[in-house]
Formats: sequence, structure tokens, C-alpha cells
Amino acid sequence: MSKVAIITARGGSKRIPGKNIKEFCGRPIISYSIQAALESALFDEVMVSTDSMEIADIARRYGAVVPFLRSAATSDDYAVMAEVLQEVLNQYKAQGRMFDTMCCIYPTAPFVTGIKLQKAFDVFEKSRAEMLESVVPFSYPPQRSFFLQKGLLVYNFPEYVCTRSQDLEMWYHDAGQFYFYNAEVFLKSMEENGEQGGYSLKCVPFMLTDLEVQDIDNPADWDLAEAKYRLLQKLDKTK
Repeated sequence: MSKVAIITARGGSKRIPGKNIKEFCGRPIISYSIQAALESALFDEVMVSTDSMEIADIARRYGAVVPFLRSAATSDDYAVMAEVLQEVLNQYKAQGRMFDTMCCIYPTAPFVTGIKLQKAFDVFEKSRAEMLESVVPFSYPPQRSFFLQKGLLVYNFPEYVCTRSQDLEMWYHDAGQFYFYNAEVFLKSMEENGEQGGYSLKCVPFMLTDLEVQDIDNPADWDLAEAKYRLLQKLDKTK
């Protein structure tokens, strides 16, 4: 069974310029995703999809391959990740290369490790699902969330107002780290359903904890991610 890891790293980050190669705890943040993919020993190829020669050079330095550059159509602020992955698989197909399994890894995911990828792939393979997504529980019950209506707070789910927190069902959200796919099913779904095709697959979860997850959209998020990373490193050394 052939497998490819695709690390998606365009060069046009706006909120944190140079985000995908910015130094994180001493080295480019993308290097953590590359290292995890390589150390997992799962993949026939670990590649970086980018439109930036600077990112490509750094990716190669840390052991990834960049066999082609991303097109302008999948490099702007409105690019959909599923379309990026579709483009990569089709470019490989044009070279006569096909993969059974694809793993998309985000370039700003320093908490991903080779061991986590191995465990996730084991879950994915045994499930026979079409996709696996890394997820984390909401830290506060979303059933108690509000929206604003004419300046007033309104419950999204008024039926849960009087339900105890411990009696509410656990809800999860995307951890923004990695995703395994049946590559053939993914491509077929994209061809039949357009960009929604990548998000309509039978999907199983790989659970992560709050400490292992940090969305990075601004400098404060970055500092928090580094603090979490250092804490995890410290905890690992005490085991």
C-alpha cells in the first residue's frame, strides 16, 4: 500500500508573515511536520506543496521533497485545502504515480509526532473509513453558546439552558493538525461533488487533548503554542 504525506505550505500568510517557516522553539515550524512524517516511517514520499521557493528550499533542507510548485489557483487567500490536495494527487498522476493513502499535515503543527501518526494510521486502517481527522473536545460546551441579535445575547440551543454541563454530549472540533484519506475515494468524491467532496467522506476521529492543540492565527497564539510545546517537552522528560 503506497502512502504519501502532503504538507501544505503556501507563502502568502497575512496575519503572521512568513508563518510557515517562522522560527518556533529554535527552528522553522514546518520542520516539525516534516520530521514527524519522516520519523513515522509510514510514507513512501513526504512532500511539501508550496508556491514559495524559500519554503521549498527549507523543506528540502529538512528532508522533504518538492517535486513541483503549487499553482496560482490554489495559492491565494481563497484556496480550499481539498482543492490543493486534489491538485497534488493529479500532478502525481500525470507523472504516472498513484497513492493508496494520503495524509495531509499542516505546516504549523509542531505537536504532531511520528508516534501519533503511526497510531492514527492504525486507527484509520482498522476502521476501513474513507478519512480520519484529528480532533479535540470543545473546552466549553458549545450547547451553551450565544449569537447576537440586535445587540442582545440569544442562546443557540435554548433547549440545553437548564441541562447540567456534565450531562451534555461531548462535542469536538478540528484540531488543525493532520488528516488521513483513502486517496482514490477522495479524488472520486472531488470529481463528483467539487470542493465539498473532500468534506463529505466517512470519517473517524483521532482524539487529542487541549495541551496538544493550539490554533495559531496571531502572535499571542504563537507564544501560547511555544509555551505548550515546552511544557510537553518537560513533561516527556519526567516520565
